[in-house]
Amino acid sequence: MWYIYIKKNRNLETEYMIRNYKKYKEFEDSLIANEKADFEKNQKLYEWMYNEAVQLKVIPLKNPLEGIDTDIRIAKLLNSVSKPPKKASY
Repeated sequence: MWYIYIKKNRNLETEYMIRNYKKYKEFEDSLIANEKADFEKNQKLYEWMYNEAVQLKVIPLKNPLEGIDTDIRIAKLLNSVSKPPKKASY
């Protein structure tokens, strides 16, 4: 079962069960498709997340090249995987 949690106030959290996930997903997709991008809102969100990462000392990295060998190996592996064949069009 799928559940969605909605906070009605600071202390009370209500639980609703989603009975028809397909319908819910269609609703969510249409809501996202019809929502226009807000540059200022997105910029504020980005700045907030960046400041949070700095406060948590996740960035700036002490050694930016740390782990690059692993990243390169993963990239080589992903690039070597063959792509699925294209469907023939008649």
